[in-house]
Amino acid sequence: MTATAFEYGPTPSAAGQSGGDYLLARPDAATRVGSPIDPRDRRRLDLHAALTAAGIPPRPEDREAIEHLSALSAGINSTIQRWLQHTL
Repeated sequence: MTATAFEYGPTPSAAGQSGGDYLLARPDAATRVGSPIDPRDRRRLDLHAALTAAGIPPRPEDREAIEHLSALSAGINSTIQRWLQHTL
């Protein structure tokens, strides 16, 4: 006997819908596990986003440069991002 992909999931009648599709319940914000992002990681993500928005998608070989730039202070990083925004 083989099991289908939805054999162990909620049934449509249990989810309050008559079709085969059903919406998942909204996650409870009170039960979320908080995971703060390190400031250096935040700067790295922001730099990736700024580069991409400026039409300069980071390449794998750019990783070392981005890591070094992310290690700089928040003020320097915001200046770099401001420069990138003015290229638009």
